[in-house]
Amino acid sequence: MPDRLAKKVLLIGWDAADWKVITPMMDAGLMPALQALVERGVMGNIATLDPPFSPMLWTSIATGHTADRHGIVHFTQPNPGGNGIRPVLGSNRKVKALWTILTERGLRSNVVGWWPSHPAEPIDGVMVTNFFHKASGPVFEPWPVADGAVHPPELAELMGALRVHPHELTGSHLLPFVPDAEQVDTTKDRRLESVAKILAEASTIHSVATWALEHTEWDLTAVYYDAIDHFGHGFMKYHPPRRPGIPEATYERYKDVVVAGYRFHDMMLERLLALAGDDTTVILLSDHGFHSDHLRPQGLPDEPAAPAHEHRTFGVFVMAGPGIKRDERVYGVSLLDVAPTVLSLFGLPIGRDMAGKPVLEAFEAPPEPAFIPSWEDVDGDDGRHPDDLRSDPWAEQEAMRQLVELGYVDPGEGQGPERVARVQRESQFYLARVHLSQGRPAAALPLLEAAFADDPEAERYGLRLVEALRLLGRTDDAHATLDRVLEGRTRLLERKIARIDEGLAQLDERAEAVADDETEERRQARAARVEALQTRRATLQRRLDTVPPGLHYHRGLILLSEGEAQEALGAFQAAESAAEQFPHLYVRLGEAFLLLKRWADAEGAFRKALAVDPDVAAVHRGLALACLRQDRLEEAAMAALQAVGLRHFFPAAHFHLGEALMRLGEHPRAAEAFEVALRQQPGLRMAHVYLSELYRNYLDEPQKAAEHLRLAAEDPPAEQTAKP
Repeated sequence: MPDRLAKKVLLIGWDAADWKVITPMMDAGLMPALQALVERGVMGNIATLDPPFSPMLWTSIATGHTADRHGIVHFTQPNPGGNGIRPVLGSNRKVKALWTILTERGLRSNVVGWWPSHPAEPIDGVMVTNFFHKASGPVFEPWPVADGAVHPPELAELMGALRVHPHELTGSHLLPFVPDAEQVDTTKDRRLESVAKILAEASTIHSVATWALEHTEWDLTAVYYDAIDHFGHGFMKYHPPRRPGIPEATYERYKDVVVAGYRFHDMMLERLLALAGDDTTVILLSDHGFHSDHLRPQGLPDEPAAPAHEHRTFGVFVMAGPGIKRDERVYGVSLLDVAPTVLSLFGLPIGRDMAGKPVLEAFEAPPEPAFIPSWEDVDGDDGRHPDDLRSDPWAEQEAMRQLVELGYVDPGEGQGPERVARVQRESQFYLARVHLSQGRPAAALPLLEAAFADDPEAERYGLRLVEALRLLGRTDDAHATLDRVLEGRTRLLERKIARIDEGLAQLDERAEAVADDETEERRQARAARVEALQTRRATLQRRLDTVPPGLHYHRGLILLSEGEAQEALGAFQAAESAAEQFPHLYVRLGEAFLLLKRWADAEGAFRKALAVDPDVAAVHRGLALACLRQDRLEEAAMAALQAVGLRHFFPAAHFHLGEALMRLGEHPRAAEAFEVALRQQPGLRMAHVYLSELYRNYLDEPQKAAEHLRLAAEDPPAEQTAKP
C-alpha cells in the first residue's frame, strides 16, 4: 500500500467557473484568495465530458467513472410509480463515491451540497445534500429541513438554523451585485430576486461547510457551490462587452453580477482555506466552463437542457498543499482524474475500472500509484443506501422548480406517461452521447436508433445517429439517415407554418366580427399579434427554404470518411457560407485540405478556427500537421504541444509531436511522444517504425528497436488515424 500523502483533502467545486473570467480578475487583484492558492500550487484547464450536464459530471468527479457506469444520466428520472418525474437522486448512483470508499477504509468525510447527493448517505462523517439549501415561500412561513437532507439526522435542527433565506438579505448584500438595486421594480423585474436566491443558497452551503470544518474531525471535506453556474445562466448575457440586442439600461444595471459572484466566491474561499489550515491539500475545480466572450450563444435551441449550450469545454483546476509543486501549470487534466488523484493522496489504490488517472505531474515527487481491479468488488460497510430508500416529495418539488427556472426541465415535465416517456428517451439519448464521447459508437447505435424512431423530427437525435453510423463505417446508412433528418425537419417546419397561418386566419375572422365596436387598444393589440406571427412565419419560411449548416457539415463528414475529400470540401464550404463562429467546421475544412495535400489552405482553415476559439485541441493538432508538411518543424511541435495540453488523450497529436521532435533532433523527447501515442492507441504502425529507427540509430537501445520493428510488421497499416 502506498504512503498517505495528504493529512486532509479539501475538495471545492465551483460549478461553471472559467479561467476566461477569473484570469483578468486575478490580474486586477480582485480574487486574492484564489491568486494565493494558485501561487502555492498548480493550475490548469480541466476537460469536461459529454454531455456537459452538472449532475452527471459531479458524479463522475466523485467516482472516477463515466455516466454509463455510475448511472446518473439526466437531471430528472421517473418516480417509483412510473407516472411522473422527479429530480435525479444520489441514491441512483450505481458505484461507490470517494466518501463511501473512505468510509469503508475507516476515514471520515464531510460532503456538503454535492449534486446529486440526496438523500444523504449514512457515511462516517457529515453529509448535507443538494436538497437542503433550497427555500420556498416568504421568510415567515415554515421552512422544514427536508427528510433525508442531513446525516446524521440528529444534526438536522442545528443545520437548519445555519440556512440563509433570500428574504433575509438586505440592500447591503445585494448592492455589490446590482449597484442600483433600490431602483428595481421587483413586481416587474424578477432578476433581483434571482440574485438574492442564488446568493442565499450559496451562503447556506458555505455556512454548513465552515461549521463542518470547525466542529468535526475529518479526512475529506467535499463542498459544492452551484452559484457561478446560476449567475452565468441568468446574467452572462449582460456581462461586458454589451451584446447586440441587450438594452443599454438593462446592461448597465446587471453587468456587474457575474464578476460580483466570482468575488463572493473568492471571499468564501478565503474562509475555507483559513479553517482547513496550511497542512491540508486543496483541490478546487469546476465541471465545465461558461462562455463569456464572443462565443456566448445569441439564442438557445428549443430542446431539453438547452442552457448547456452556454457551457464551455474547459473548466478550472487548482491543486495546492504539502508535496505539491508551486506556481506551475499542469496539462491534460480531465474530470475523471479527480477521484484517482484523491485516492492517491490518501495512499489508497485506484480501481483499474476507473476511467481517469492521478494527476502525477502536480507532485514534487510523483507517487507510484497502486491499483486494484475495482472498488466495487471490495466488501465492507461503505455507508451506501439500501435499494428501497425513499425521499421527501416536498424537497423534490423545490428541486424540480429550480430545474425549471434554469431551463433544464420543461415546465410541464412533471407528470403523465408521455412526459415520463420523453424523459426516459432523453436519458437514453444522453447515455448514447456518453458512449460516443468515449469511442463506443456500437453501444450508442441502438439507443439512437430507438430515440430517432420514436421522434423522427428531433434533428439532434438524427444527427447523433448519423455520427454513430459514420464512425461504424456504415456510410450508406449515414447518408440515408441524413436524408431522413432533412425530411423530418421539413415536416416540422411546415407544420409550424401551418399553425401560424391558422392563427392569422383566426385573427382576421375575429377582426371582421368586431370591426364595428373594436376599441383602439384592442385593435393595436391585435395588430401587434399579427405582426409578431408574420415575423415568426417569415423566419420559419427562411429556415424551410435553406439547408442548415449542420446538415452540410455532417454530409461533409460522411464524405470525408469515404475518402471523397473534394466532395467533402464542397459540403464544408456550403456550411461555412451559412454559419458563423463554428470552429469545428474549420477543423473539418482543414482536414479536407490535408487529404488533398493543400497544406497552405489547410493551415489557413485551422488559423480561422483559432481566431474563433483557441481552446479546441483538434485545431492545434491540424495546424501541427499542416506545419509539418510545410517543413516548419518548430511551429509544428508547438502546435502539437498545445493540442496535448488541452486534451492529453489525443494519440494523433502525440504522434505528430513525435514527428516534429524527431526531425528537430530531439530524439529522447520524440521517443517519449511516440510511446505515449502507442499507449493511447495501440496499432499505430508508423509510431513503431519511427521508434525502431530512434532506438536503433540515436538512442542505442537495439532490443527496443528490434521489438518495435517486429510490432510494425505485425500491426496492419490501415489503422493510421494519426496520419490522415
